[in-house]
Amino acid sequence: MLTPAAAEKLIRENMVLLHREDCALASAHGRVLRSDLRADRDLPPFDRVTMDGYALRAAAVAAGVRSFRVEAVQAAGMRAFKLGAGPDACIEVMTGAVAPEGADAVVPYEETVRDGGTMTLTGETASFAAGNALHRRGSDHRAGAVVVRAGTRLTGREIAVAAACGHEVLAVARRPKIAVVSTGDELVEVGAPVAAHQIRRSNDHALRAALVAAGYPNVERFHFRDVPHEIEHLLWHVIAEFDVVVLTGGVSKGKFDFLPAELDRQGVRKIFHGVAQRPGKPMWFGLSARQTPVFALPGNPVSAYTCLHRYVLPALSDASGLTPSPLLLAALAAPVTFRPKLAYFLPVKLSSGPRAERFATPDPANTSGDFAGLVGTDGFVELPAGEAAEFAAGTVVPFRPWV
Repeated sequence: MLTPAAAEKLIRENMVLLHREDCALASAHGRVLRSDLRADRDLPPFDRVTMDGYALRAAAVAAGVRSFRVEAVQAAGMRAFKLGAGPDACIEVMTGAVAPEGADAVVPYEETVRDGGTMTLTGETASFAAGNALHRRGSDHRAGAVVVRAGTRLTGREIAVAAACGHEVLAVARRPKIAVVSTGDELVEVGAPVAAHQIRRSNDHALRAALVAAGYPNVERFHFRDVPHEIEHLLWHVIAEFDVVVLTGGVSKGKFDFLPAELDRQGVRKIFHGVAQRPGKPMWFGLSARQTPVFALPGNPVSAYTCLHRYVLPALSDASGLTPSPLLLAALAAPVTFRPKLAYFLPVKLSSGPRAERFATPDPANTSGDFAGLVGTDGFVELPAGEAAEFAAGTVVPFRPWV
């Protein structure tokens, strides 16, 4: 049976890159950038004043001049004045203003006194030099330089850069249409009457919420009863209409687990069925004839939610062209015993140590059906199969956060 790493590798090898589309800057937050964002001009585009004060020549200060004639006031957004020829010339300047032509330093208000049109230095000048309180043109980025790389998920930081560089429209990955399907006769919608032998649908709500939080808002929920002809019709619909299909339940070996056979009958090529892991051992993955990825997750809530984070979300990141993030690591805060020859996805709570260590305290759910047991946890660690049955406190293992 496949290891989780082998299953992940197969998924990534078979995911197709999503198309790119143009997106207005105002709607780009959370999207994945698909072309480098370049500076359209030098950043900053001029020598910029960084403190309120007076712009002057540093050489004049070095030569002993202490009193200066205030020739004008230079505010942000104004064209630059030209500093007079005399060594005692200065121009009052505001933060963000263009440095006056001929001036090469700014002395802040706090180091001066003003008497009418005369400014006198009062502060320490021994360390005063050219460039003081000036943000030089192009010192951040030169025109044409890449400021944000393709593969970045856009946050307010990148949006600010795009706006400053005049990018009103950005090339981003298209957001896929995702179908989340729960299966089983025992399931009823949240607001419907529920009999003693039934349970309310939770998987599809939970998976949709996690997908939306991860940046994939185009998610629709469906429910398949354990009726072969209904599964046949509805499965054909979601595979034909959606870019990604996520099924939960009906993929094990029970008499009413119709999905694997029906997927095969509809031409969905099985890539794998079964991973040596707990929870989530029956997981299934395949591709339709038009390359629609189909993830069939186990029906137990903890299994489905964990497999979504371990496989589906990373696969969607790859398909979006998102640059991979480094794998997070954590040290076990308590020993763990796990004897089955399976990888163990163990829910944990995070804490930090005195040297900023990341500790993971095991907090397993009661069963794989105990969705409430995940409340209060931060994610899960992955304990490898076969290497040890006893994992000592301090063992460093991969950590994956919930979204």
